Amino acid sequence: MPHDKIRITRDGAVATVTIDRAEKRNCLDEPMWDAMEEAFRDLSEDPSLGCVLLRGAGDAAFCAGADIGGFEAGAYPPRDPRLVGGFEGAVAAIRACRHPVVAAISGWCMGGGAGLALACDFRLGAEGMKIGIPARKLGIWYPYVALDMLREVVGYPTACEILIEGRVLTGAEALSRRLLTRLVPDAEIFAEAEALARRICEGAPLSNRFHKQALRELRGPMPIAPEQFAAAGGYARTEDFRNAVRAFLEKRKAVFAGK
Repeated sequence: MPHDKIRITRDGAVATVTIDRAEKRNCLDEPMWDAMEEAFRDLSEDPSLGCVLLRGAGDAAFCAGADIGGFEAGAYPPRDPRLVGGFEGAVAAIRACRHPVVAAISGWCMGGGAGLALACDFRLGAEGMKIGIPARKLGIWYPYVALDMLREVVGYPTACEILIEGRVLTGAEALSRRLLTRLVPDAEIFAEAEALARRICEGAPLSNRFHKQALRELRGPMPIAPEQFAAAGGYARTEDFRNAVRAFLEKRKAVFAGK
């Protein structure tokens, strides 16, 4: 097990990855992001698996994103601004996992948590869930890999609402905008996600793996040059980002100067 807060359990052909930090709404610090990447890379190499289920501990939050406290005062300075908290690596590992991945979304699903959910092949949401990406409140520029997933799923207009207007969607709104595969009653979210995972496992695993890979490959690579990827991490060097992190931790509204 790569990290005690990233728990992996196994029941037959279904592996469940649980973000086990309910006391902090299952937000992830840098070691946890790295552990998430490692967990999915390892699970992808297991030929006996048929499906992976991703969930948060408890029912108050799937994942509230990155642990903002870790941004302050270089608590864990990013190795590369684009990889704050290892987010891109974790998302890439989920997308590249050769087994179908089901997200069981209960409660809050915010920021990097929304990115994790978008990387999954199926997203089941509880009726009381909330999903959003509050990057604008922290002066963060969401990385290309996450923008690509968001636009692929919801299209340009809704992506603008979520990123630029800062809309936080209810479960019903998320379903209507194609963010969810289906919406289920709060009390049934985990049981229904497990049932879906088992239905997936009833199919031929080689067929499922081929179709997942083929659907990804049909889109082709993102037409983004290396220097564009590098520029996407520039927010980490801005005054707005540093000031917004301090404001968040001090529970006050950030004032942005565009610097």
